[in-house]
Amino acid sequence: MLGMKQIRLGRSDLQVSRIAFGTWQLGGDWGATDEKAAINAIRRAADGGINFFDTAQGYGFGASERLLATALEGVPRERVIIATKGALRPAAHGVERDASPAWIRRGVEESLDALRTDYIDLYQVHWPDPKVPFEATAGALADFVTAGTIRHVGVSNFDAAQMEAFGASLPVETLQPPYHLFRRDIEESILPYTRLHDIGVLVYGPLAHGLLSGGKCGNNKKSKSYSEEAEKGRGSHELAPVRCCADDAEWMLGKHLKRAPYARKA
Repeated sequence: MLGMKQIRLGRSDLQVSRIAFGTWQLGGDWGATDEKAAINAIRRAADGGINFFDTAQGYGFGASERLLATALEGVPRERVIIATKGALRPAAHGVERDASPAWIRRGVEESLDALRTDYIDLYQVHWPDPKVPFEATAGALADFVTAGTIRHVGVSNFDAAQMEAFGASLPVETLQPPYHLFRRDIEESILPYTRLHDIGVLVYGPLAHGLLSGGKCGNNKKSKSYSEEAEKGRGSHELAPVRCCADDAEWMLGKHLKRAPYARKA
Protein backbone atom coordinates (compact mmCIF):
# COMPACT_ATOMS: atom_id res chain seq x y z
CA MET A 1 0.00 0.00 0.00
CA LEU A 2 3.03 2.31 0.11
CA GLY A 3 2.28 3.18 -3.50
CA MET A 4 -1.40 3.90 -2.83
CA LYS A 5 -2.81 6.37 -5.29
CA GLN A 6 -4.16 9.71 -4.15
CA ILE A 7 -6.96 11.76 -5.66
CA ARG A 8 -8.07 15.37 -5.52
CA LEU A 9 -11.20 15.57 -3.37
CA GLY A 10 -13.30 17.79 -5.58
CA ARG A 11 -13.08 21.55 -5.30
CA SER A 12 -11.49 21.22 -1.85
CA ASP A 13 -8.19 20.41 -3.60
CA LEU A 14 -7.32 18.08 -0.71
CA GLN A 15 -5.05 15.29 -1.93
CA VAL A 16 -6.35 12.15 -0.25
CA SER A 17 -5.74 8.43 -0.52
CA ARG A 18 -8.38 6.73 -2.64
CA ILE A 19 -9.24 4.61 0.41
CA ALA A 20 -10.23 6.43 3.58
CA PHE A 21 -10.29 4.93 7.07
CA GLY A 22 -13.77 5.33 8.58
CA THR A 23 -14.23 5.20 12.35
CA TRP A 24 -17.98 4.91 12.95
CA GLN A 25 -17.37 1.50 14.52
CA LEU A 26 -15.08 3.01 17.15
CA GLY A 27 -17.83 5.04 18.79
CA GLY A 28 -19.67 2.10 20.34
CA ASP A 29 -22.72 2.11 18.05
CA TRP A 30 -21.68 -1.23 16.59
CA GLY A 31 -20.80 -2.86 19.91
CA ALA A 32 -17.79 -2.83 22.22
CA THR A 33 -14.54 -1.56 20.71
CA ASP A 34 -11.27 -3.42 21.03
CA GLU A 35 -9.19 -0.27 21.46
CA LYS A 36 -5.83 -1.96 21.06
CA ALA A 37 -6.88 -3.60 17.80
CA ALA A 38 -8.41 -0.33 16.58
CA ILE A 39 -5.25 1.64 17.30
CA ASN A 40 -3.11 -0.97 15.58
CA ALA A 41 -5.39 -0.92 12.53
CA ILE A 42 -5.24 2.88 12.24
CA ARG A 43 -1.47 2.94 12.62
CA ARG A 44 -1.04 0.19 10.05
CA ALA A 45 -3.29 2.09 7.66
CA ALA A 46 -1.21 5.24 8.09
CA ASP A 47 2.02 3.29 7.61
CA GLY A 48 0.52 1.70 4.48
CA GLY A 49 -0.25 4.94 2.68
CA ILE A 50 -3.74 5.88 3.87
CA ASN A 51 -3.73 9.57 4.79
CA PHE A 52 -7.49 10.19 4.99
CA PHE A 53 -9.32 9.47 8.26
CA ASP A 54 -13.01 10.17 8.77
CA THR A 55 -14.76 10.40 12.13
CA ALA A 56 -17.61 12.35 13.77
CA GLN A 57 -18.57 13.98 17.03
CA GLY A 58 -21.66 11.76 17.00
CA TYR A 59 -19.60 8.56 16.94
CA GLY A 60 -19.76 8.06 20.68
CA PHE A 61 -19.63 11.82 21.25
CA GLY A 62 -15.88 12.03 21.48
CA ALA A 63 -15.06 8.34 21.83
CA SER A 64 -14.15 7.78 18.18
CA GLU A 65 -12.34 11.10 17.83
CA ARG A 66 -10.25 10.50 20.97
CA LEU A 67 -9.30 7.00 19.85
CA LEU A 68 -8.28 8.29 16.43
CA ALA A 69 -6.14 10.99 18.06
CA THR A 70 -4.42 8.39 20.23
CA ALA A 71 -3.71 6.17 17.24
CA LEU A 72 -2.25 9.02 15.19
CA GLU A 73 -0.09 10.32 18.01
CA GLY A 74 3.45 10.72 16.68
CA VAL A 75 2.34 10.95 13.04
CA PRO A 76 3.21 14.41 11.64
CA ARG A 77 -0.03 16.39 11.46
CA GLU A 78 0.64 17.53 7.90
CA ARG A 79 0.80 13.90 6.75
CA VAL A 80 -2.86 13.17 7.52
CA ILE A 81 -6.21 14.58 6.42
CA ILE A 82 -8.70 14.48 9.28
CA ALA A 83 -12.39 14.78 8.52
CA THR A 84 -15.06 14.93 11.19
CA LYS A 85 -18.75 15.75 11.37
CA GLY A 86 -21.09 17.70 13.61
CA ALA A 87 -24.75 18.72 13.99
CA LEU A 88 -25.94 15.71 16.01
CA ARG A 89 -26.60 15.97 19.73
CA PRO A 90 -27.34 13.33 22.39
CA ALA A 91 -31.03 12.81 23.15
CA ALA A 92 -33.12 10.54 25.35
CA HIS A 93 -33.95 8.32 22.37
CA GLY A 94 -30.38 8.29 20.99
CA VAL A 95 -29.38 11.29 18.90
CA GLU A 96 -31.16 14.20 17.25
CA ARG A 97 -30.20 16.67 14.60
CA ASP A 98 -29.05 20.11 15.72
CA ALA A 99 -27.31 22.34 13.19
CA SER A 100 -27.94 25.53 15.15
CA PRO A 101 -24.98 27.95 15.26
CA ALA A 102 -24.60 27.46 19.01
CA TRP A 103 -24.37 23.66 18.75
CA ILE A 104 -22.12 23.83 15.69
CA ARG A 105 -19.70 26.11 17.56
CA ARG A 106 -19.71 23.83 20.57
CA GLY A 107 -19.27 20.78 18.37
CA VAL A 108 -16.26 22.21 16.55
CA GLU A 109 -14.55 23.12 19.82
CA GLU A 110 -15.26 19.71 21.34
CA SER A 111 -13.96 17.94 18.21
CA LEU A 112 -10.76 20.01 18.28
CA ASP A 113 -10.21 18.99 21.91
CA ALA A 114 -11.00 15.31 21.29
CA LEU A 115 -8.79 15.15 18.19
CA ARG A 116 -6.01 17.07 19.93
CA THR A 117 -5.48 19.30 16.92
CA ASP A 118 -5.47 23.02 16.17
CA TYR A 119 -7.43 22.64 12.96
CA ILE A 120 -9.80 20.28 11.15
CA ASP A 121 -9.10 19.58 7.49
CA LEU A 122 -12.72 18.82 6.59
CA TYR A 123 -15.77 19.54 8.73
CA GLN A 124 -19.05 18.04 7.54
CA VAL A 125 -22.65 18.73 8.54
CA HIS A 126 -23.69 15.21 9.52
CA TRP A 127 -27.38 15.48 8.55
CA PRO A 128 -29.57 18.31 7.26
CA ASP A 129 -31.56 19.86 10.10
CA PRO A 130 -35.02 20.98 8.93
CA LYS A 131 -35.40 23.19 12.01
CA VAL A 132 -32.40 25.39 11.21
CA PRO A 133 -31.98 27.51 8.05
CA PHE A 134 -28.95 26.47 6.02
CA GLU A 135 -27.63 30.03 6.05
CA ALA A 136 -27.45 29.99 9.85
CA THR A 137 -25.40 26.77 9.89
CA ALA A 138 -23.23 27.99 7.02
CA GLY A 139 -22.58 31.31 8.76
CA ALA A 140 -21.25 29.61 11.88
CA LEU A 141 -18.96 27.36 9.83
CA ALA A 142 -17.77 30.29 7.71
CA ASP A 143 -16.47 31.99 10.87
CA PHE A 144 -14.31 28.95 11.63
CA VAL A 145 -13.05 28.85 8.05
CA THR A 146 -12.06 32.53 8.28
CA ALA A 147 -10.24 31.81 11.54
CA GLY A 148 -8.42 28.85 9.99
CA THR A 149 -9.84 26.39 12.50
CA ILE A 150 -11.70 24.58 9.72
CA ARG A 151 -10.03 24.36 6.34
CA HIS A 152 -12.84 22.90 4.24
CA VAL A 153 -16.60 22.38 4.66
CA GLY A 154 -18.71 19.51 3.41
CA VAL A 155 -22.03 17.84 4.09
CA SER A 156 -23.27 14.31 4.70
CA ASN A 157 -26.61 12.71 3.81
CA PHE A 158 -27.74 15.75 1.78
CA ASP A 159 -29.61 15.48 -1.50
CA ALA A 160 -28.94 17.69 -4.53
CA ALA A 161 -31.55 20.31 -3.64
CA GLN A 162 -30.21 20.59 -0.10
CA MET A 163 -26.65 21.00 -1.35
CA GLU A 164 -27.83 23.71 -3.73
CA ALA A 165 -29.60 25.56 -0.90
CA PHE A 166 -26.67 25.26 1.50
CA GLY A 167 -24.24 26.30 -1.23
CA ALA A 168 -26.03 29.62 -1.65
CA SER A 169 -24.43 30.68 1.66
CA LEU A 170 -21.21 28.65 1.74
CA PRO A 171 -19.68 26.44 -0.97
CA VAL A 172 -20.23 22.73 -0.44
CA GLU A 173 -16.82 21.15 -1.08
CA THR A 174 -17.59 17.50 -0.30
CA LEU A 175 -20.48 15.10 0.20
CA GLN A 176 -20.56 11.90 2.26
CA PRO A 177 -23.54 9.73 1.24
CA PRO A 178 -24.34 6.03 1.77
CA TYR A 179 -23.49 4.00 -1.32
CA HIS A 180 -23.05 0.32 -2.06
CA LEU A 181 -24.14 -2.32 -4.55
CA PHE A 182 -27.59 -2.60 -2.99
CA ARG A 183 -28.15 1.13 -2.47
CA ARG A 184 -27.46 3.08 -5.64
CA ASP A 185 -30.07 5.83 -5.56
CA ILE A 186 -27.40 8.57 -5.50
CA GLU A 187 -26.61 7.68 -9.11
CA GLU A 188 -29.90 9.24 -10.24
CA SER A 189 -29.44 12.89 -9.26
CA ILE A 190 -26.89 13.30 -6.49
CA LEU A 191 -23.76 12.05 -8.27
CA PRO A 192 -24.58 14.03 -11.43
CA TYR A 193 -24.92 17.15 -9.25
CA THR A 194 -21.59 16.57 -7.49
CA ARG A 195 -19.89 15.94 -10.83
CA LEU A 196 -21.31 19.14 -12.30
CA HIS A 197 -20.22 21.23 -9.31
CA ASP A 198 -16.87 19.50 -8.65
CA ILE A 199 -17.96 18.33 -5.19
CA GLY A 200 -15.75 15.60 -3.78
CA VAL A 201 -17.57 12.41 -2.76
CA LEU A 202 -16.52 10.06 0.03
CA VAL A 203 -19.07 7.30 0.54
CA TYR A 204 -19.89 5.35 3.67
CA GLY A 205 -21.06 1.76 3.97
CA PRO A 206 -19.47 0.60 0.68
CA LEU A 207 -19.63 -3.02 1.86
CA ALA A 208 -23.29 -2.69 2.91
CA HIS A 209 -22.30 -2.60 6.58
CA GLY A 210 -20.69 -6.01 6.36
CA LEU A 211 -23.15 -7.79 4.10
CA LEU A 212 -20.68 -7.72 1.20
CA SER A 213 -17.58 -8.44 3.27
CA GLY A 214 -17.84 -12.23 3.00
CA GLY A 215 -17.25 -12.57 6.71
CA LYS A 216 -20.85 -13.12 7.74
CA CYS A 217 -22.87 -16.25 7.14
CA GLY A 218 -25.66 -18.28 8.61
CA ASN A 219 -29.28 -18.79 7.69
CA ASN A 220 -32.05 -17.39 9.83
CA LYS A 221 -35.22 -15.41 9.39
CA LYS A 222 -33.63 -12.28 10.82
CA SER A 223 -31.05 -12.19 8.04
CA LYS A 224 -33.60 -11.12 5.46
CA SER A 225 -34.84 -8.49 7.89
CA TYR A 226 -31.29 -7.17 8.18
CA SER A 227 -30.98 -7.10 4.40
CA GLU A 228 -34.16 -5.07 4.11
CA GLU A 229 -32.89 -2.61 6.72
CA ALA A 230 -29.47 -2.40 5.07
CA GLU A 231 -31.26 -1.49 1.86
CA LYS A 232 -32.86 1.44 3.66
CA GLY A 233 -29.47 2.50 4.94
CA ARG A 234 -30.26 2.27 8.64
CA GLY A 235 -27.32 1.92 10.98
CA SER A 236 -26.88 -1.36 12.79
CA HIS A 237 -27.29 0.43 16.13
CA GLU A 238 -31.00 0.54 15.26
CA LEU A 239 -31.19 -3.21 14.73
CA ALA A 240 -30.88 -6.29 16.87
CA PRO A 241 -27.55 -8.02 16.14
CA VAL A 242 -28.05 -10.66 13.44
CA ARG A 243 -25.91 -12.72 11.13
CA CYS A 244 -26.16 -12.30 7.37
CA CYS A 245 -25.67 -14.98 4.80
CA ALA A 246 -24.87 -15.33 1.13
CA ASP A 247 -28.54 -16.01 0.42
CA ASP A 248 -29.32 -12.46 1.60
CA ALA A 249 -26.80 -11.03 -0.84
CA GLU A 250 -28.25 -13.11 -3.66
CA TRP A 251 -31.77 -12.03 -2.73
CA MET A 252 -30.83 -8.34 -2.71
CA LEU A 253 -28.67 -8.61 -5.80
CA GLY A 254 -31.53 -10.08 -7.80
CA LYS A 255 -33.87 -7.44 -6.45
CA HIS A 256 -31.64 -4.47 -7.19
CA LEU A 257 -29.95 -5.31 -10.45
CA LYS A 258 -33.34 -5.07 -12.09
CA ARG A 259 -33.43 -1.36 -11.32
CA ALA A 260 -29.73 -0.48 -11.11
CA PRO A 261 -29.37 2.39 -13.59
CA TYR A 262 -25.96 1.29 -14.88
CA ALA A 263 -26.51 -2.47 -14.91
CA ARG A 264 -26.20 -3.97 -18.38
CA LYS A 265 -26.30 -7.49 -19.69
CA ALA A 266 -23.07 -8.81 -21.17
